[in-house]
Amino acid sequence: MNIQEAFNIAAGDYDNLRRVLIPCFDDFYKTAVEIIPGDCTAPLKVLDLGAGTGLYSGMVQSVFPNAEFTLLDLAPEMLEKAKLRFSQMGKSPKILIGDYIETDLGDSYNLIISALSIHHLSDVDKELLYQRIYDVLNPGGIFVNADQVLGKTPDLEQLYRQHWLDSVRTKNISEEDLKAAQKRMEYDRMATLDIQLSWLEAAGFQNVDCYKNFSFAVFGGYRPTI
Repeated sequence: MNIQEAFNIAAGDYDNLRRVLIPCFDDFYKTAVEIIPGDCTAPLKVLDLGAGTGLYSGMVQSVFPNAEFTLLDLAPEMLEKAKLRFSQMGKSPKILIGDYIETDLGDSYNLIISALSIHHLSDVDKELLYQRIYDVLNPGGIFVNADQVLGKTPDLEQLYRQHWLDSVRTKNISEEDLKAAQKRMEYDRMATLDIQLSWLEAAGFQNVDCYKNFSFAVFGGYRPTI
């Protein structure tokens, strides 16, 4: 099984377990939306990388009703869920099925977002993707990545993993659902927050900042206006 197949299989129940599998769910996504600046009525052009079921982009759409979305993901079954989510808001995002390392991202976005996706890339591909994101953002545009990061030491990584496991078990997750989540985690290729912030700065991003709760982090930066 490859990562596309794993997430296609997970599509049906994916959203139902988000609050269980993300212990800091409310703060995590609230931060990822609130960090987006500007007039809520502005006609933003937005790209969501690894959009999945559209959970994050749907939250952004509800706050920025005039935003126009392009949703890009490997898993068509996940994107079907995203289309349904947006249709319930009377919206029709552009849908792209593909690997965002290889797919043409287009250009001239005001906002690029991603949630719980980029950590599946190799470090080399993460760094390359951050540069590609910078290149297709409008001056003044912002990139926001809500993702999981690696502990900077083996001891911290062990702490993060144990905290996550303890947290989800207190929420009475079934063994079947836990094993399915852990199976998907085999595709994780996380990097530390520090190295990713340095990659963003090297790509040209300014005002790079983050929110962090154990392995869950919201981070990104701005493309300067000049």
